[in-house]
Parts: sequence; C-alpha cells; structure tokens
Amino acid sequence: MMDIVLYIHLLAATVWIGGSVFLFALGVFLRDKEAQKRVYFHVGPIYGYVESVWLTILIISGLWMFFHLGLDRIFAEGHPQSIVHILKIKFSLVALIAVATVIHMYIAFKTNGKERTPMQKMLSRGSSMAIFLLNLLILWFAMQLRNFL
Repeated sequence: MMDIVLYIHLLAATVWIGGSVFLFALGVFLRDKEAQKRVYFHVGPIYGYVESVWLTILIISGLWMFFHLGLDRIFAEGHPQSIVHILKIKFSLVALIAVATVIHMYIAFKTNGKERTPMQKMLSRGSSMAIFLLNLLILWFAMQLRNFL
C-alpha cells in the first residue's frame, strides 16, 4: 500500500510542480501581453481546477505517509533533531504554498478576462512567484527527508 501512496504522491508532485513551472515560464517567456492574456484566459481556469485537485491529493497522500510511516512519533520520541527540523520546515512551506495558492486562485478567478488593479497584479504575481519558489524549496526538503527514510 505504501508504494501506491508514494507513487500517487510523486505523481501529484510532478503534476503540481510541472504545471506551476510551465505557467511561470509562460509568464516569463511569452512577451506579447495580449497573447499572455489570451493564453491565461483559456488555460488559467482549467489549470486552477486541475491543480487544486492535485494539490489536495498531494497534501492527503503526504499526511497519509506521515502517519503510516510513523513520522508523527518522531516529534515525541528522541529522534535526531535534524529530521524533526526538516519536517517542521516542510510542513511550514506546505502551509505557505497553500495560502499562496488560495490568494492566487482567488484573484485569478475573480479577474479572469478583466483588467486587474495594481494591488491585484502585485498579489497575483507575488503569489505566483511564491508558489514557484516554494515548490523548489519543498522539493529540496522532501529530498532531504527521503535521505533519513
């Protein structure tokens, strides 16, 4: 069962991170602002729904592994502080990415096909950048955690 959950977790991470990297790259490399608007108008909502499902799967499968691997006991027992530290950081980063995703999706769905205010642009771009960078950090800490397991 653990192999299946790990497979689903890795698949969800691949979809989540791959999708965010792809959309981030579109924002950077698609220089024509009108083309960007057209692409995001059509792709954005689809991406939002698909990625919400995969992020949810990612969090659920991560929590399942956390409890079924007995990692919850690590906090209570005398395990090396390094693994506890990595787990705390990873959980904090996941919480931050969830918040950034909610902010980004709220603005994206509210303003899809409309002109954004300067504040909405700042929050949307900032949350998008945060999602991108947090994905890379979470992946790093996941690799560090895997070294202990």
